[in-house]
Amino acid sequence: MSRHFLVDTDLSPAEQAQVLDLALQLKREPASLQPLAGPGASRKTVAVIFDKTSTRTRVSFAAGIAELGGNPLIIAGNEAQIGHKESVADTARVLERMVAAIVWRTFAQSGLQEMAEHSAVPVVNALSDDYHPCQLLADLLTIREHRGDLAGLTLAYLGDGANNMANSYLLAGATAGMHIRIGAPAGYQPDAAVLATAKERAAQTGGSVLVTEDLDEAVADADVLATDTWVSMGQEAEKAARQEIFRAYILDAQALRQAKPDAIVLHCLPAYRGYEISAEVLDGPQSVVWDEAENRVHAQKALLAWLLERSHG
Repeated sequence: MSRHFLVDTDLSPAEQAQVLDLALQLKREPASLQPLAGPGASRKTVAVIFDKTSTRTRVSFAAGIAELGGNPLIIAGNEAQIGHKESVADTARVLERMVAAIVWRTFAQSGLQEMAEHSAVPVVNALSDDYHPCQLLADLLTIREHRGDLAGLTLAYLGDGANNMANSYLLAGATAGMHIRIGAPAGYQPDAAVLATAKERAAQTGGSVLVTEDLDEAVADADVLATDTWVSMGQEAEKAARQEIFRAYILDAQALRQAKPDAIVLHCLPAYRGYEISAEVLDGPQSVVWDEAENRVHAQKALLAWLLERSHG
């Protein structure tokens, strides 16, 4: 039976902590664990499929898989037959015979679920329209490095509260026992089902969830401030309208002053200076976005190693 990672809550609070502990170990000792290195000179392969364009996801998974002793097989979705000439289920049955794990950056969450249902090897969500759980592992790793224990910390996310990053902040943050605040305008707030799941997980961990239209309420005394682009892939036609709607939710110096004096700033990148975040903040001393970007490698290595260990047989 394989373990998969399709949504942040696929890891229990204890399991999430295990993955983050392992990520810290692998960051200190990059070659200390090589589950993809086979006997002799052989190396196991991980399929990394991209239906969406990518920089950090592509590089971090390719580098991480190589550091785990494996061979990253990068597949462009538009050059494959997944869901077109061949069903997702049949693709899973083919790939499981050839690779040790399947990593997929795609659109519909339902495709990932179908892949996992028919795969005997771990399936990892490298981003979907609904969630970005691998990014959140990197974010939590970064917060741990700079702030220590996650439980009890307050993270405020500003901007589009209905996108995949907001969903994953709610779910992963609640799993870590954090207090997650979403500052977003009406009509762009989290899905009710995601919010309910986050509240349920927070009740187990001592965390909490708050959704507000009031930016000041969201950022007050926060330990961490985070944002994401206002215009996600596929929303380019809405760019001008979205920039106007979210203008009041920019993560700028004024917002940062309302957080704790030593608050840190996250952005999953790419960033658009002057829109969702000011250049002064993104490039300032409280920004840890470059650590956050690097930590994709360490967090994803830990995740893959953890999943592979629990998926034998």
